[in-house]
Amino acid sequence: MSSFKEKVLGKNDTPPWKGSYAPYDLIKEAFIATVAVICFAVILALLFSSPDDPPSTIAQWSQRLPVNFATTGAQNLAGTSPTAEYGPPYNNGGEGQKIGPIAPQKWLGVSHPVEPAQDMVIGPLSRVPQPPVVLAALHVWKLTPDAKRKEWAKAYSEALENAKEGPNGTITAVKPGSYGPVPVLIGALTSLAQSGGLEGQLLESGSAANRFYNNDYTIPLLFMADGGLLEERAEQQHLLGDQWGMMNETGSYPGQVWLWLYSFWYQIEPFKSSENADILVMGIMTLLSLAFICIPIIPGVRSIPRWIPLYKVIWREHYASNEASAAPPATGSG
Repeated sequence: MSSFKEKVLGKNDTPPWKGSYAPYDLIKEAFIATVAVICFAVILALLFSSPDDPPSTIAQWSQRLPVNFATTGAQNLAGTSPTAEYGPPYNNGGEGQKIGPIAPQKWLGVSHPVEPAQDMVIGPLSRVPQPPVVLAALHVWKLTPDAKRKEWAKAYSEALENAKEGPNGTITAVKPGSYGPVPVLIGALTSLAQSGGLEGQLLESGSAANRFYNNDYTIPLLFMADGGLLEERAEQQHLLGDQWGMMNETGSYPGQVWLWLYSFWYQIEPFKSSENADILVMGIMTLLSLAFICIPIIPGVRSIPRWIPLYKVIWREHYASNEASAAPPATGSG
């Protein structure tokens, strides 16, 4: 009766090894390899230090791209920014990443609540001293129904698409329209950002724990990710998904080449244009990883090394010495 091992792994029909054995000190080889890698890493670290690019800031963003910053602020008020439409764990504004009916992004729910309009615009403006015109705009905003507020903000964000950047980070050529208090609010937010005071106020937004410890940068990072500065900088450094960015390092430094297979899927359709690309790629890599792990128990695949004896090429010196020792001695003729 066949054993459970034979049922799972198959019958072991490998003939027993009858040749000689070559000594091999694995501990010695591992030690030599470890020392060599450490020395190599230290030398490279001394010759080529890691890149130390200055960080991007909200002040830098609002000064360099004031129209883009103002548009992002208006979109947060309108609920049309990427963060507002992201879904869990920040809000219920979107379905999130999913494969068919499987939506793991929703499994834990909204664990880190973010309300873009309040946390990124209204809250920061309400916590700092403001001139009477801004205080009046905040008062009008808070008393207006939500539908009307989103209508104003959406109309203003669309008008900003054709606006121009003036001197000293100003915004000009905005088409007149019915925007309510939104232009005043966004103008005050832009001024606060350009002064360098917005980042600190964004750290005060969110949960009470975040306000107490003041070390959760989720909201400032989400706000910046909604805009164009980080994407522009990532494109310059070839870090975008369609630039094999996962494999690259900032500047001209080599990156994680072992991630080529993971990054490869983002370069082809349907993953390249799919809104669910991340979870689709993760699913494919999970299946490939499981297949790799299960190679020893997959019939046919596990027999490939015997069908293609590449090991004889790798260990050719060993096999040549065995053949020489097994050959009968040559006899001379008298």
